[in-house]
Amino acid sequence: MTQRIEFTKMEGLGNDYIYVDTNRFPIASPNRLSTILSRCHTGVGSDGLVLIGSSDKADFSMRIFNADGSEALMCGNASRCIGKYVFEKGLTHKQELTLETLSGIKTIHLEVENLQVVNVTVNMGIPQLFDTEMVATDDGTLDNVTIDTPCGDFRATFVSMGNPHAVIFVDDISSIDIDCIGKHIECHPFFPKRTNVEFVQPIKDGNLRMRVWERGSGATQACGTGACAAAVASHITGRSGCETTVHMDGGKLHIKINKGEVLMKGPAKTVFEGVIEINENE
Repeated sequence: MTQRIEFTKMEGLGNDYIYVDTNRFPIASPNRLSTILSRCHTGVGSDGLVLIGSSDKADFSMRIFNADGSEALMCGNASRCIGKYVFEKGLTHKQELTLETLSGIKTIHLEVENLQVVNVTVNMGIPQLFDTEMVATDDGTLDNVTIDTPCGDFRATFVSMGNPHAVIFVDDISSIDIDCIGKHIECHPFFPKRTNVEFVQPIKDGNLRMRVWERGSGATQACGTGACAAAVASHITGRSGCETTVHMDGGKLHIKINKGEVLMKGPAKTVFEGVIEINENE
């Protein structure tokens, strides 16, 4: 027996996901479906699957599954894409809306021109510098602590944006073997639930150059929560001010820290739409 699913592929700075409106197409096994659809040669090809649904706490809800089928707590790039999706699909006429995620409710502001969303700002909330469930230290912190890997030793700082990040400042980001280092730090004993890993090089005008290894997906073009975590770690260590632009392989995000909250601004793009039939026995 097969299930017919309509989907939209969207990307935020090259961080691409497959979006499904679950009010129209209920998904019984999203973990399994994400692994099937994310395959480049036999599926759609993506960093994962995003389910858009209803919510009794917010305007919409989001669940996000990585390419390996694991469920993520939050994704900044996906949040921006959802803002564009629900507005341009006519699911809302609001330009200020709320989104329920596993890391809390996020507020989204849409910049609209000629009925098209051109930029999206997401209030990512207040970052946390400790989490006793995510970090295996006595106080749940990791402040410039050396992590040993087969690829060398690196000093990491933990920042939670509702999901875990290990931020590593480097002098020359072009020399980093992100595949070698990222996969080891993601699964290091310091992080019992694994972690995202950001490699960050301060550049001119207080801005940042970042490359990212995402938990459950590997090296990706960009990470919204990672850019926020990098900006927070950079700010608290005096490497940048309250506002910075984070340059990633897929593009750039403007990050602003305002009264403790982190605001993330950037684009979202629809790549294509399609229909796929999934064999329940696959």
